[in-house]
Amino acid sequence: MTEIKPGHPKGLYVLFATEMWERFNFYGMRALLVLFLTSSLVDGGWAWEVEDAMQLYGTYTMTVYFTPVIGGFLADRFLGYRWAVILGAIIMTIGHASMAFETPFFLYLGIGCLIIGNGLFKPNMTSIISNAYQSHPEKKDGAYSIFYMGVNAGAFLGIMLCGYIGEKISWSMGFGLAGIFMFFGMLQFYFTQNIFGEIGLRPTAASRQASKEQAENEATPANIVRDRIIAVLIFCLLYTSDAADE
Repeated sequence: MTEIKPGHPKGLYVLFATEMWERFNFYGMRALLVLFLTSSLVDGGWAWEVEDAMQLYGTYTMTVYFTPVIGGFLADRFLGYRWAVILGAIIMTIGHASMAFETPFFLYLGIGCLIIGNGLFKPNMTSIISNAYQSHPEKKDGAYSIFYMGVNAGAFLGIMLCGYIGEKISWSMGFGLAGIFMFFGMLQFYFTQNIFGEIGLRPTAASRQASKEQAENEATPANIVRDRIIAVLIFCLLYTSDAADE
């Protein structure tokens, strides 16, 4: 990827904006779901008990953190990072559109689409960044700092705008707004993807074999222990972050 000042590839800022709109839709929907389910029928909600709404929310949150394992595998073996991101964004857009109908069938269909779409989208965005900085690993920390600014900005805007529109105007419009911005993020990524060069393309037989050989070379006992410790720490960080949000 072509570099621009202060030394980061142009593609980083495409990823920044795409991730920002994905987090907008993710946190925007989270801000609405329990409120919508527990609000009275007079206010347009479904008047669920808080316990039932939280059970659904908890199941959704748990599954969202499991599906990236599958999404990463599919991207590595079949889809490539780019198409995994694009398909994930499309599926999440469909999910939000479904939830805007406010019927039980479409609500569950929408949540299912969000779970699947997130699994394809989330791990492969960061994989593109990692591949972009293979020749400049010293810049990777700075790149992730910029990238996660987009995460925080999207979360803030999603909670604020979707929550306000859902409560004050229409639940359907709140769910729909999250989907609209996810769709815009997908279009932006799709039409600018050539900026990534060879990064994230569908794997070939040769690239699969090279990846296999690299993994075998790196699979030393020390590296395995290190990777498992890192995985546990990341899981604990994500879990405690969500617990703090709630």
